Amino acid sequence: MNKLKKLILLSSFILVSSAISGCSKSASADGKTHLTFQIWDVAQRDGMQAICDAYTQKNPNVEIEVQVTSWSEYWTKLEAAAISNQMPDIFWMHTNEILKYADYGKIADLTDLYDDTDPEFFQKHYSEVSLSNIQGSDGRYYGVPKDKDTVGLVYNKEMFDAAGVSYPDENWTWDDLCDASQKIYDATGKYGYMAYGDDQLGYWNFVYQKGGYILADDNVTGGFDNPATRDAMRFYIDLQKNDWCPDQNYFAETSPGTAFFSGQGAMFLEGNWNILSEMTNYPNMEGKWDVAVLPKCPAPVQGDGRATISNGLCYATSPTGKNLEIVKDVLRFFGSEEGQRIQGESGAAIPAYTGLEDTWIHVFDQFDYRLNVECFVDMFDYSVQSVNNKYRPQWKPAVTEALLKIYSGEYTFEQGMDAMQEAVNSAAQDD
Repeated sequence: MNKLKKLILLSSFILVSSAISGCSKSASADGKTHLTFQIWDVAQRDGMQAICDAYTQKNPNVEIEVQVTSWSEYWTKLEAAAISNQMPDIFWMHTNEILKYADYGKIADLTDLYDDTDPEFFQKHYSEVSLSNIQGSDGRYYGVPKDKDTVGLVYNKEMFDAAGVSYPDENWTWDDLCDASQKIYDATGKYGYMAYGDDQLGYWNFVYQKGGYILADDNVTGGFDNPATRDAMRFYIDLQKNDWCPDQNYFAETSPGTAFFSGQGAMFLEGNWNILSEMTNYPNMEGKWDVAVLPKCPAPVQGDGRATISNGLCYATSPTGKNLEIVKDVLRFFGSEEGQRIQGESGAAIPAYTGLEDTWIHVFDQFDYRLNVECFVDMFDYSVQSVNNKYRPQWKPAVTEALLKIYSGEYTFEQGMDAMQEAVNSAAQDD
């Protein structure tokens, strides 16, 4: 039984000693409705506030305060707020958590949000991946899509030049990735591709490029016994055996991004959501780096060898909030073309609303040098929804542990894959 379920069962016996900071502050001497909106990314605060201010301009009697907390603190606070029925009026919801909160009735069903104006609004303006990101176990919508993302290849142009290697392009394969890494290492003594043992920013992409899968079509059964999955996993794990790739002990102390921007490595996988802040935070890298689509699998079991993991956040609210009808109107605006355009133009993220991707791309016009950020949008054509089911909180730690044991040599490759498969399958059986 997970923590939230335990807390819900015990909630009738819990006395909350103090109000959670994010609870609604609707009662006000000025006669206005004051709403709270909680997020976890300070880099997106201004963009979120801009959307809120745009709503207030149309609705002067409603004011919305954006509150920011850290990722870990965010989920601790939200869980406590859910139990005490003092949730923020509006909050971000992640795919890691949405099934849990939806299944236990802690976020509002928004499937009919636009029915009065256009019953097909969601289907007309959001991709299948974006809509999957807001679905509960029952298939209904428990949020309004906020953004969407892909994973690309970041590379150091100076190191490529020093090794006499052409820059990555859409024709690159895994073989090119390895060949370039070796040449860069030989020429500069620096790492080539840094194969971090991550899922979304690592091996998941390779598995789906090969034609394998992490979860089967039933979204319950694991795919770690699938031959294509194992082939891709073996390829990815074995990259560490090369001198040009750091081992996982290195990554325990230094992230791939830190290594890259300190000049220790030539390539790593990165999500588009970090590119703007990296350009801002590392002005010394001007003209020295760029981004490209992911290399493709040269011999896929099925498909053309292309895939990138795509995820996306959504806006959500409590079903028991005393300002629920007002909040729903706010969420309708957040999901509208106007609301999504403001987000894109702020640089906060790529809008989930189909057709507004260029609003995010043009944010990069402010810089004196240009990155190929269009590649992140190009990859939506073959994006794969980030892997998730309601049992993920149970199986993910065990899968990560087994992967690290393969890397360390404590498990053979086969033992590790079997342990991963068992972790995924047993999580569902224990429900």
